[in-house]
Amino acid sequence: MTDRSDLSNLPSYRQPRRSVFSARKIALMASVVAGLGAAVYGFGTSTSPADLFSSPAHAQVNNEVRKVERPVGFADVVERVKPSVISVKVNMKEKSASNDDGDDAQSPFQPGSPMERFFRRFGGPDGMPGLKGGGGRGRVVQGQGSGFFISADGFAVTNNHVVDGADKVEVTTDDGKTYTAKVIGTDQRTDLALIKVEGSSNFPFAKLAEGKPRIGDWVLAVGNPFGLGGTVTAGIVSASGRDIGNGPYDDFIQIDAPVNKGNSGGPAFDTNGEVMGVNTAIYSPSGGSVGIAFSIPASTVKSVVAQLKDKGSVSRGWIGVQIQPVTSDIADSLGMKKAEGALVAEPQANGPAAKAGIESGDVITSVNGEPVKDARELARTIGGLAPGATVKLNVLHKGQDKVVNLTLGQLPNTIEAKADIDKDSGKGASRGTDVPKLGMTVAPADSVAGAGKEGVVITEVDPKSAAAERGFKEGDVILEVGGKSVSTAGEVRDAINTARTDNKNSVLMRVKSGGQSRFVAVPIAKG
Repeated sequence: MTDRSDLSNLPSYRQPRRSVFSARKIALMASVVAGLGAAVYGFGTSTSPADLFSSPAHAQVNNEVRKVERPVGFADVVERVKPSVISVKVNMKEKSASNDDGDDAQSPFQPGSPMERFFRRFGGPDGMPGLKGGGGRGRVVQGQGSGFFISADGFAVTNNHVVDGADKVEVTTDDGKTYTAKVIGTDQRTDLALIKVEGSSNFPFAKLAEGKPRIGDWVLAVGNPFGLGGTVTAGIVSASGRDIGNGPYDDFIQIDAPVNKGNSGGPAFDTNGEVMGVNTAIYSPSGGSVGIAFSIPASTVKSVVAQLKDKGSVSRGWIGVQIQPVTSDIADSLGMKKAEGALVAEPQANGPAAKAGIESGDVITSVNGEPVKDARELARTIGGLAPGATVKLNVLHKGQDKVVNLTLGQLPNTIEAKADIDKDSGKGASRGTDVPKLGMTVAPADSVAGAGKEGVVITEVDPKSAAAERGFKEGDVILEVGGKSVSTAGEVRDAINTARTDNKNSVLMRVKSGGQSRFVAVPIAKG
């Protein structure tokens, strides 16, 4: 028998208080708790307080919890699609000496664009994706990216910036085997490349999705981040139709699945196991994933890859115009009810548009009957058509609708823009004549060396004026005001007064700057 000491005689001992929960109260609480359990899990109850803690009831709760539906995972999809994803390794000789942080690396993108800044962060010798190297001029630079098979005979897709300039391309498959690959073709404008992997004719491959993803759809990014091949991350489609400033064909899917260095060129899968896009860029102030990544849509991949496979390059339709968006101010100046369509800043001489009679100031509102939302949409639509195709354009010309039929040319690989105005064109020029309430002075262009023979050249701009706010600067040439050609300050004033008389809030000016023309809507004061 266990010895028990009597503690009641100790000074510090106090008689235990009677529990505040009587047997009746315990029974009542047990009934309430058990009743809640029955409502949630659907099991029976007992009025006996001992039933709440008994083993049978506990086992019954566990059995019922197991019946609750668990969250759906992605393991089955990943198991099916992961073998089609490859790691891409490239070797190339550096063309010029670069410092350790890669500031001197050659970028394939437009200077100042988000893609160019992304390349600067990840595209130098420190890697986009994962470039490594050391030493000086002539060193061998290594890069790592991702890709995926699109056919059993070894055709695979990756990014142009992954393989651009590569002397040697190798891929590693999900089962750890390494193969040699050759570049079939690249497209810098969409940052896509097609490679051919040699060594087998039975590669597992992925299918490109037919439809567009919806915002909120699940997405799986599979690739080779930081050289860690076969990595899977998950997220959702957070936006679509993103323009990140890479070019006129930007139409990116934005996803929040973590994408890092080395994921470039890898696929973004939907839950059907089809490729909705090719991961190509991230937004990151720190260099790591912050949940904003951009993928090239499958529809773009299909059209580009088909041409790369056929001829190694991409041909795009071209109408030969400089275009710009129609802002609300511009729409008001043109008498348009909505700010939509693409404004023709200047048709290129001898281009398809110029030959068809399209002029500066025209607004292209539809292509083959399909409305044009903005200038970017027009560029994508025309670029997606084949050179030589005939298209029907609906155009707003001087306030009147008209239909123009033209045959598309082929988009030149490079477009040279020649400036008509030298940086020193203002030297020796007269101060010019003030344009009231706009805050600038102008002089006839033919009186200023290098300004050309048409329009009026801006000789001075008040930094606090409406003209400065709209981006006018010294040396710009105003060609038209309110749809009328101008050659003197007086004609500029007359055109502004006419717009004011017509109760317009702004007047539209066609301006030439650095060889490029654009329209600017300038607000005008009443009275």
